[in-house]
Amino acid sequence: MAHDRELIPRHVEPLVAEALTDTRVVAVNGARQVGKSTLATALTSRARNPVIRLLDDPAMLRAAREAPTDFVEHDGLMVIDEIQLAPELFRAIKLVVDADPAPGQFLLTGSARILALRDLPDALPGRMETVELWPFSQGEIDGTPDRFVDAAFAYGPDLSHTSTLRRRDYLERVVRGGYPEAVRRTPRRRAAFFESYLTTLIERDVTELAAIERRGELRRLLALLAGRSGGLLVAASLATQSGIPRTTLNRYLELLAAVFLIKQIPAWSGNHTHRAIGTPKLAYIDSGLASHLLGQDAGRLAEPDGAAGQLMENFVLMELARQLTWNDERVRLYHYRTKDGVEVDAVLEAADGRIVGIEVKAASNVRGGDLAGLRHLADRVGDRFVAGYILYTGQQTLPYGEKIRALPIEALWSTTTNQD
Repeated sequence: MAHDRELIPRHVEPLVAEALTDTRVVAVNGARQVGKSTLATALTSRARNPVIRLLDDPAMLRAAREAPTDFVEHDGLMVIDEIQLAPELFRAIKLVVDADPAPGQFLLTGSARILALRDLPDALPGRMETVELWPFSQGEIDGTPDRFVDAAFAYGPDLSHTSTLRRRDYLERVVRGGYPEAVRRTPRRRAAFFESYLTTLIERDVTELAAIERRGELRRLLALLAGRSGGLLVAASLATQSGIPRTTLNRYLELLAAVFLIKQIPAWSGNHTHRAIGTPKLAYIDSGLASHLLGQDAGRLAEPDGAAGQLMENFVLMELARQLTWNDERVRLYHYRTKDGVEVDAVLEAADGRIVGIEVKAASNVRGGDLAGLRHLADRVGDRFVAGYILYTGQQTLPYGEKIRALPIEALWSTTTNQD
């Protein structure tokens, strides 16, 4: 599938535009090469005489560091791209927006979590709103609604979808991922992109945040983590397997999260459980990058000993996480597992306590055992349980009791809140 990244609208664009109408500073935070600069350009096309500062330019960066107060002087809207390169600008920006509380003065972009930056001065509390930009969602690539989370809470077990996609189609989406450059390339050329991406990430982005003495160690850790994507992140066993001391490992994990490479999905426990475990689940922000690190294309994933199960779960978790940045329902994403091994791959909890459970299956059929976790969760939360879904690679919606349904995975990005 070939796409021009500038032709693909981003679901968060209206959110950023809205934030600029009532907030002094808006930051678009996300991984390298997910289209932050493209989004900023689209937004500034509506502004009168915007001032654009690209900190990737060495001369521009030098000016920002040497005279930050002069650098941020402007009228109207100023865009500062890759703000993490010059954290000293934050204090200068704070002085400007404290003197003038008008909204829409600064649009910042960054490829590291701003609050993770070393030596960060006052991080503009109450003056800045941060919007996360992820690699493309499947709905952005396909031009479909991407409203599954809202629809799940609105319609519960009445949600239905029929798909023409088959298991191989989903596996190809998993290995493609969502980085704009990877989406546009052929599978062979995509591998070259992922290699250069990883090199830049380790040599530049991670190094900007912290001094890393042994970069080869970090690269080996990335491959090891890819093998655990979609699984529990048990730091002790990871330290043993990698040979990296526990304190160093924890630091590496924080850095990899700060540059938007991995994400930890917290464990859900509810209000009064004693048997749920608190270990987070590990997910790669992009399933294509995880597949590359494992050396698995769609054909290899499909083999009996391939990593289809774990990478399909990773893929679904991150599609859900993307939607949480733009859906209307206020929702948090968790996973659930008891000490007895009963688990639910994803738990969505609304602000009012309502629960949606999701199981992910890379298979095109559903077995009785696949229902156990959702039924357990339904019993535990009672009336708060809206619905349980088994997202699988089959093509039909199938009922499994009062509130449990099997849905094609495509429902994630093809579902709208306007059900017929």
